[in-house]
Amino acid sequence: MKQKIVIRVQINCDKCRSKAMQLVAEADGVDSVAIEGENKDQLVVVGDGVDPANVTILLRKKVGRATIVKVEEVKDDAEKKSETTVQKIETMVQWYPNYPPCPQAVWYDCESSSSNPNACSIM
Repeated sequence: MKQKIVIRVQINCDKCRSKAMQLVAEADGVDSVAIEGENKDQLVVVGDGVDPANVTILLRKKVGRATIVKVEEVKDDAEKKSETTVQKIETMVQWYPNYPPCPQAVWYDCESSSSNPNACSIM
């Protein structure tokens, strides 16, 4: 299960920022690390099996103040595509709710060799 973890870190300079990113990137299960926020004080960690508490404790020991802002599950692209497909189908069904069903096709077998042109039989 992939997780997206947002951690607010007290970062005073570029050196502290790169140190924090390097520490988090070396943690087990981390896929990517990014910096967000108005003051560039939030680390966004995406990974599989990452323990937010351990990452926060590591940052507190090496960098300074660190608090967990949020932890949420990240959905895969395949799940997103299947959800959008289901939503499109549902909207198509809702678009024509009272549309009548298609009539069944009836085929006639008319022989041109017969003397009566109106003599046709249903197949």
